[in-house]
Amino acid sequence: MEDLPWYKDGLRFKCTECGKCCTGGPGFVWITEEEMRAIANQLKISLEQFKREYIRSRDNRYSLIEKKRKNGGYDCVFLKDKKCLVYENRPKQCRTYPWWKENLNSEESWKMAAKECEGINDEAPVVPYSQIVQLLRRIELSN
Repeated sequence: MEDLPWYKDGLRFKCTECGKCCTGGPGFVWITEEEMRAIANQLKISLEQFKREYIRSRDNRYSLIEKKRKNGGYDCVFLKDKKCLVYENRPKQCRTYPWWKENLNSEESWKMAAKECEGINDEAPVVPYSQIVQLLRRIELSN
């Protein structure tokens, strides 16, 4: 019998769409051609224009650009009034948060993620282990 991870009883989470995961220190939101095309279609612009206005290249990959705030932090280019302007077509990296391996490494890792994410809390519904496993498989298959 395989050993089940520490979160075998599920984890409490419900996205509040607060936008906190879209802001903070500088970083990368990796995006595929397919995801760029979907957002460009949503914005009713060409893929070429989308790339010119919203994308930077790093290590042969594409990432969304960030906007530097006056107080020193950074926001996703699509964050406005704490809401994602492209929520329905947001990149996989955004759709799969907080189910990233680094957040699931340990209970301590999950608690650290909870300090940044208000959707991880004692009032949120339990996401069952089976659903977490499905999410992780989906992330792995698309990498």
